[in-house]
Amino acid sequence: MSEPAAHVFSEPPPGAAADWTIPQGWGDYSPAEHALWDQLFARQTAILGERATPAFLNGLKALKLSDGGIPDFAELSENLRALTGWTVAAVPGLVPDEVFFRHLANRTFVAGRFIRQPGQIDYLPEPDVFHDVFGHVPLLSDPVFADFMQAYGEGGLRSMEFGALEQLARLYWYTVEFGLIRDGEALKLYGAGIVSSRAESIFALDDPSPNRIGFDLRRVMRSRYRIDDFQRTYFVIDSFEDLLRQTLDTDFAPLYRDLAAATDLAPETVLDSDNVLHRGTQTHASAEQAP
Repeated sequence: MSEPAAHVFSEPPPGAAADWTIPQGWGDYSPAEHALWDQLFARQTAILGERATPAFLNGLKALKLSDGGIPDFAELSENLRALTGWTVAAVPGLVPDEVFFRHLANRTFVAGRFIRQPGQIDYLPEPDVFHDVFGHVPLLSDPVFADFMQAYGEGGLRSMEFGALEQLARLYWYTVEFGLIRDGEALKLYGAGIVSSRAESIFALDDPSPNRIGFDLRRVMRSRYRIDDFQRTYFVIDSFEDLLRQTLDTDFAPLYRDLAAATDLAPETVLDSDNVLHRGTQTHASAEQAP
């Protein structure tokens, strides 16, 4: 079952349905693959108790995700559908943007079915079933976040006529993948790329290197990001309700036109207008750039 998802198909490959979904093939996972899920699950849950937003932890319990092997998408979808109307479907790899957006708009989260190799336990370049299911799916049990994800998919379909996919991808990256959220005076993790990574779960909250800046929609959509390293800036939302409100209340057509004329911002940039919660030292970034 450990086939890598190393490409984006231009059309549904053999065995895939017209909407690009495929059978998960849960019975084909080996004992070693289930054991690797258990290892990853135990390692992450051991450090997330005081770090992850309660909505994520509640989702783990509500969906009965555990260290009992790779979840069966059919059972997972049954539990998730009862809570928020979402389902989980397997896909053969990275899918085209329109396909991804359409599934989100119809409250389906598409997930890779392969699991990383033991030598990739700390990092792999493409999302596997652990990242997709452990990282993303628990928050889909939260009604407000579930509504945001559907709104994002609907907005993604509209964005294609404006040629604004890059700007919209930044919103996904800095929220769904690498977002932080306020919890009283503390900050908590909710982005899937953080909660599914032991190293980034620690770095995002504890390290002095990255900036931590209050979320602003326009600001985020101007900001480039790194895909091969820890983030140089994390954006902090006040709540899922506020994230959803900003998404639903914004007329994106004029925003896309404004962004097209605006200068992109480097990942480490801090503006005078930013709500800076922590100005990072960028020590990690400097070390990465050193010869």
